Amino acid sequence: MSIGDLLKTIASGFSQFSVADAFDILLISILIYALMSITSGTRAYQVLKGVGIILIVTFICELFDFAVINWLLGSVLVSGILIIIVLFQPELRRALEFIGRRTVFEKGTASSESQYGIYSVNAIHRAVLSLSKRKVGALIVIEQKTGLEDIISNGVRIDGILSDQLLENIFEPKTPLHDGAVIIRGDTIVAASCFLPLSDDSNISKELGTRHRASIGISANSDSITIVVSEETGTISIAKDGRLTRYIDSSALKDTLDSIYITPNKNGIIEWLKGAFKNGT
Repeated sequence: MSIGDLLKTIASGFSQFSVADAFDILLISILIYALMSITSGTRAYQVLKGVGIILIVTFICELFDFAVINWLLGSVLVSGILIIIVLFQPELRRALEFIGRRTVFEKGTASSESQYGIYSVNAIHRAVLSLSKRKVGALIVIEQKTGLEDIISNGVRIDGILSDQLLENIFEPKTPLHDGAVIIRGDTIVAASCFLPLSDDSNISKELGTRHRASIGISANSDSITIVVSEETGTISIAKDGRLTRYIDSSALKDTLDSIYITPNKNGIIEWLKGAFKNGT
């Protein structure tokens, strides 16, 4: 195909361009942006960029009618989809869970202050600061929309009203329940001594122990928020969306707890997309 033929083809395509085509392109653009945002920071993100490059090259080769290269790239794309599904099953599961937790018109609701708002925030805040000061290791998972019954089932069921005294007592060294994670649902300590899936991310710092790897693992597989207290240094860390933020101070901890229990949590797709585009600008 000559340059002239290519320009004629492009001009012909624009002449038939409709509103439906524009809407179609807009939806695809939003889908691609959302997919890249969800997988950002994972191995799948790099693969998606590679697939995008192959698609662009395939399109160019089709325009110039390169038969052999078209056949080769087409074969790579067909087999590549299956390879991606096998290799990146955890990331794909995370993306599907992300979509499943959000409905188009869902606005999300604030946790009722009369039920467990301010009291729960203060109880967890006091307990974590006290454990940090005394350098007592702790792993506290706060359940959100994704149910953690599979994790709860491997621990010891408690179903006790949340209090700072109970939390501290659970993690007291040499007590039966101190080893493992506590699962909190609303204003209830559902279970203790729970074992969490460890993250296999090779980029995690070698200085981080089992608690921190477990917090990253559970936050990557659910929308839970996990608070970690290091028994070596008393440092407070928070894991969310598969990422660990370390050296959390009292104010930052309070803000995080407020965002869970008091501040309205907008989880709808529309709200999420607004935030994603805002963060990208």
